[in-house]
Amino acid sequence: MPHSPLSVGQVAKRCGVKVSTLHFYEEKGLIHSVRNAGNQRRYKPETLRRVSVIKAAQKLGITLEEIKQALAGLPDNRTPDKDDWAALSSGWHRMLNQRIRQLENLRDSLTSCIGCGCLSLTNCPLYNKDDHLADDGSDGAVLLNRKNKKAANL
Repeated sequence: MPHSPLSVGQVAKRCGVKVSTLHFYEEKGLIHSVRNAGNQRRYKPETLRRVSVIKAAQKLGITLEEIKQALAGLPDNRTPDKDDWAALSSGWHRMLNQRIRQLENLRDSLTSCIGCGCLSLTNCPLYNKDDHLADDGSDGAVLLNRKNKKAANL
């Protein structure tokens, strides 16, 4: 006998999220429900795993858009199985390593320079003498962005 559909309250309780969170996930296309005769949402039991994957990814700093893109790559929009999780987590692992390198670069730059390309800090190792960055048409933390791009390509 197949498992019975779950109410939004049951899914929320079992997944440790608010009902409004499930509504939000559904609005964003991360999970799906059907409506019963009383127009109430009902979820397939595999929604529990899908919500768990979403929560785990969010804890890693993966954005909902990145999660949506990853889940959309699954055949027939299915819930990730063990092999799917291995592929998803492997891709996120690479992305997180890149972010870690960028954060380490930022951390290491904070004590001496923020990479803003300013003209005022004469002791800054990235001092923008004679405003040579103006020729690039660059604004903001341009030098730091350049350092991060180099670090990301390592």
